[in-house]
Amino acid sequence: MPLRTPLTERLGIDHPILLAPMDVIADARLVRAVGDAGGFGILGGGYGNRAWLMQETAKLDGLRAPFGIGFITWSLAKKPDLLDIALAAKPTAVMLSFGDPKRFAPAIKQAGARLICQVQDEAMAEQALAAGADVLIAQGTEAGGHGASRTTLDIVPAIVDLAAGRVPVAAAGGLADGRGLAAMLTLGADGVLLGTRFYASQEAAGADEAKRRICAARSGETVRGIIFDLSRNNVWPAPFTGRCLVNDHARRWTGREVELLQQIERVSADYVKARTEGNFDVAAVIAGEAVGLIHDIPPASEIVMRIVSEAEQILQGRRNSSWLPRNSTEQ
Repeated sequence: MPLRTPLTERLGIDHPILLAPMDVIADARLVRAVGDAGGFGILGGGYGNRAWLMQETAKLDGLRAPFGIGFITWSLAKKPDLLDIALAAKPTAVMLSFGDPKRFAPAIKQAGARLICQVQDEAMAEQALAAGADVLIAQGTEAGGHGASRTTLDIVPAIVDLAAGRVPVAAAGGLADGRGLAAMLTLGADGVLLGTRFYASQEAAGADEAKRRICAARSGETVRGIIFDLSRNNVWPAPFTGRCLVNDHARRWTGREVELLQQIERVSADYVKARTEGNFDVAAVIAGEAVGLIHDIPPASEIVMRIVSEAEQILQGRRNSSWLPRNSTEQ
């Protein structure tokens, strides 16, 4: 049975599970797979590659399931015409993250799309609501990629209280299974937005080696900082830093950021070469703290069904011993 919440009603979906718009990774194939499974796929518009965006939105033509397109707000401000390409694809919603959505909200609303805003504190949430946000994503620091410092357990109830039922709230950050969905629903959220769990899916447009490393990583083997942003000459505005898997490059330069800057031309050249060659000892695998919960690379549809089934059973009080911590037993 589907878990019905204000989020599923607002977006017209069966399950309160949203695909994070991971830059490049969340392509049309993955969006379709999540949507066909009853979730909400969001295309990763990211920094705004025109050719890629046109190519992937064309592949969504004829998709019956509701879907969205996501952008990094401060980057979209440099290429505002890309929003026209996105809206021409007739998405159910446009998701904006990391910046004031006010500039783009009128065009999104006029096109008949919902506005989803990802926020990291109450001030950002108030800003999003003032711009007319239809859905808020409360993102904790455990999330992969860029974010801020508030934990998921802290930020989610804070944003739920602030929203006060005006709009649905989805939780993001460190979530990858039915326990996470059940926990967030218990905290008052209306669903979850997942990135790393869907990165490790068959349809995700990531390198096989990157997916393998996500599955092999243990809890605690991610790091948040500015190393990979410095290395690729793409420093973000404060307060946002990036989380990725710990690798040789991160171990070498964490705590030595000033020295890295002094050698930036060489380091950047090496980093570009590593990304081109798929050398993930240097290039970052962007992933969140949920990696310790991820051990396989199934189809996206299986991920959706597995999470929903587990969450339903937990919420109904039928806990399975396999979900308990090791060395724990049912009472």
